Order: sequence, then C-alpha cells, then structure tokens
Amino acid sequence: MDVTGQTPPDGPADPAPEPRKAASIRDVAHVAGVSYQTVSRVINSHPNVREETRGRVEAAIETLGFRRNATAFALASGVTRSVTVLTSNTTLYGYAATLQGLEEAARAAGYALGVKLLTPEDDLDRTVSAAAATGGGLMVIGFDRLAASALDRVPENVPCAAVVEAPSHGRTPPRPAVWADDREAARAATAHLLELGHPTVHYVAIPTSVDTRHSEGPRAQGWRGALEAAGVTPPEPHGGRGWDARFGYDEGRRLARDPGVTAILCGNDDLALGVLRALHHAGRPVPGDVSVIGFDDAPHAGFVTPSLTTVRMDFQGLGRDAFALLRGQLENDHRPLAPTFAAPDLILRESTRGHAPRQ
Repeated sequence: MDVTGQTPPDGPADPAPEPRKAASIRDVAHVAGVSYQTVSRVINSHPNVREETRGRVEAAIETLGFRRNATAFALASGVTRSVTVLTSNTTLYGYAATLQGLEEAARAAGYALGVKLLTPEDDLDRTVSAAAATGGGLMVIGFDRLAASALDRVPENVPCAAVVEAPSHGRTPPRPAVWADDREAARAATAHLLELGHPTVHYVAIPTSVDTRHSEGPRAQGWRGALEAAGVTPPEPHGGRGWDARFGYDEGRRLARDPGVTAILCGNDDLALGVLRALHHAGRPVPGDVSVIGFDDAPHAGFVTPSLTTVRMDFQGLGRDAFALLRGQLENDHRPLAPTFAAPDLILRESTRGHAPRQ
C-alpha cells in the first residue's frame, strides 16, 4: 500500500507543488474595506448588511477564492462538520466498500457524510464547485476516468483527499491519496496461473482511470509484466468497456471459442462471474478445462460454484485511511499517516487448478 508522499520503488516521484495558502476571513475584510465581523455576517446571510457593503464583500470573496473553513464554522455555529464524497458509482463492490469505510471513519469523528453521484452528463467544473461551496471537505473515489477528471478540477485551496488506482511509477495524484497495489496483486495472480502450468493467461479488463489510448491500468500492467517476465508474449487483452457480469459474459463467450484458452484473469469478481457462466454454457468446465481468477473478493465470490479464486482488497481500509488524510487537512493536523489496511492477498478457491497439456 502506498500513501502520497512516499517514493515509488521503481523511480522517484514528481515533486509535489507547494500548496497555495487559503485566503482567510481577515484577507476578505482587508480587500473589501470592512471588518471581519461584517464579512462573517455576509457569509452567514445576516440581514443587517447594506447591499453596497454586501456586494463589496462578495466581490472580494470571488477575487480571493475564499472558502469558509468547515471546522471553524462548526465550532462557532454548532453545525455538524461535513464531507462530500464525489463518486461515479455506489453499487459496485469496490466503490460501495470504500464508501462504507469512509462513512464509518467520518461517523466516528463526528462528521456528516454526503454523496454526490457523478454522471457523464455533468458539467464537472460546476459540480465540483457546488460540492466545495458547502464549506466542508471533498473526498473523491477516483477508480475511473470520470471521477479522476473531477479530482483534477478540485481547487487547490479546498481540503480534499482521494482513493485512486495505483499511479504509474514516478507519478503522484494531484491531491493527497491512498491506493492499493493493484499492479503487484495482478502480477502475483498471473504468476500463480503460470506456476500451475498454464502456457499463458488471458485478461478481461475493467475500465481504468487513465487515458487508455496511452496507458493501461495498473491491473493490466501487472498481468502484462508477469507474462513478459516469464518470457511469454501477452495475448491481446479483452474487455475494458464495463464492470459487470454482462460484460464478463460477452468476453467469456469469445474466449470460450478458443480451445487454447486455459487460464483467465478478470479485472473484478463481477466480470469473473460472467466469464464462469459463459464457459459453462460453452461446455468448458472450470477448473477442469479453464482456470479463472477474479479480483476484489466481493462477498459472493466464495459462494458461487465453483467458488472463485480471487485477489482480496481492503477497500474499507482504503476508505478509512483516505478520510484520515482529509481530516488532517480540516483540523490542521498534518502529521504523517501510517497506513493500517492490509496488502492484497490471493485467496485460493475452487476455480483454479494445475494444467496438464493435452495429449
């Protein structure tokens, strides 16, 4: 597991830019030529402020990019502190489990948690600005390109943290973030299938947060790296268009037609379920004819037939540690965060077996 600020093992990280100091209420008062008490009355919609004065204060707020400090406001007003989560999905296991970890940590710390669901039709600049205007911090679950784009749009002076895909070596996310080592986990899963005697491993990909015209996601990188390290030319990856079992089923039907396919790594467990069903319909028994590994260890993975070998990910731990990063900003506590979540583990079940070449 990595936390922003640590140097990736394969190369130096880009230097983080110096954060811009947020404007204070006294800065606004100075620019507007009023007292800070007057600024406080304006931002709290107090009626006893002249319109001309209100206009000057609002203009100064806009010029300075001032945002009310959520913690100070909570202490002064008794209003519960709040965090807004930006995410494009709340139902897929990885997203939902991360959100659960965030909610548990926020509740324990006395913060209210709101969720803004991002859609492709959103004006992201407007959406991010509206979420930031609530006065609290922002949390981004950035597993996909839409949420990653939203993270890029968060103003520098807005408290923000994120859970993201593992960054490419030498790169860091634009804001404080935590991530799991998906790349190493996929490498280990692929290496396990090769050790079982499979001549190669096919991959059914999930969508990724990176621009796929120029780069693969970390799970695809780990799969490809394990094959190349073993001297195996990676086959063309499949999928990358969706996350659910329907997409897995469609890709599984294509793979099932090729008798040379004996091992499949899937980008998540939902895709793996679809692949299992497609192989069953094609008369390709698992694990007798084809071995299949999923990713994430969703709750249903151990209860399908055959039970699914998969990579276990601690999404709740990611959510809790990401909230700790954000809370440090909101409460001006910038002590280094020590990660507490577990590394990904390969969970061996019934869907994989040693491979003997056909006679």
